[in-house]
Amino acid sequence: MPIYLPELLPEQLSFPPVSQALTEPDGLLAMGGDLSPARLKLAYQSGIFPWFSAGDPLLWWSPATRAVFPPDTLSLNRTLRKQWQKGAYRVTLNHDFAGVIRQCAAPRPSQAETWILPPMQQAYLSLHRQGLAHSIEIWQQQQLVAGLYGVQLGQLFCGESMFNRIDNGAKFALIALQQHLQHYAEGWIDCQLPNRFLLQLGAITLPRPDYLALLKQLSNQAAPAGHWLPQELNLQHSA
Repeated sequence: MPIYLPELLPEQLSFPPVSQALTEPDGLLAMGGDLSPARLKLAYQSGIFPWFSAGDPLLWWSPATRAVFPPDTLSLNRTLRKQWQKGAYRVTLNHDFAGVIRQCAAPRPSQAETWILPPMQQAYLSLHRQGLAHSIEIWQQQQLVAGLYGVQLGQLFCGESMFNRIDNGAKFALIALQQHLQHYAEGWIDCQLPNRFLLQLGAITLPRPDYLALLKQLSNQAAPAGHWLPQELNLQHSA
């Protein structure tokens, strides 16, 4: 199956139908193009995301199976609540998007290199300045210790990456995100690809057609004005 080459059509912001994505490697749909805000927005609206390593061309993916957190999946249980209170953490929204993406891109012991290359960082910073990408930050003693970032499409949050400098830091960030979403929406979070960590937290898998149906439903429902302004969030305890 031929791979579509957006770079051959520089004036055209388009992608091939996601049904043309390869099965090996799973989900590879296109290569080339650019990381302009307009192209990124179209990609997410179409169920596509960029993912490539240093030395690779710009690659676009729409995998056959997606991971999502349904509403009311994430909660602050007793164990997490004790850690949260003992650590005197704070959680904020959009206070340090650049810091979060920089930490997500930092090398990790289990990962030899990052896929969040400087062009990717700049692309999502541009989306953030346009009000389309957002971050959750976890703080301890004025230090950024965990967080996540992603792209908001109506009432669906498309998570991109997260980082931990404390135990359960990513869990705190995900819980805070879903709680914030549920102030105006059901609370769906797209996690792109399933992995053990996400599935243990309660993420479920959806075949591509089901994900696209969910995306169409939720992306057409706008968030209230001002909901994503920088603010401090309160992490609510489960019963």
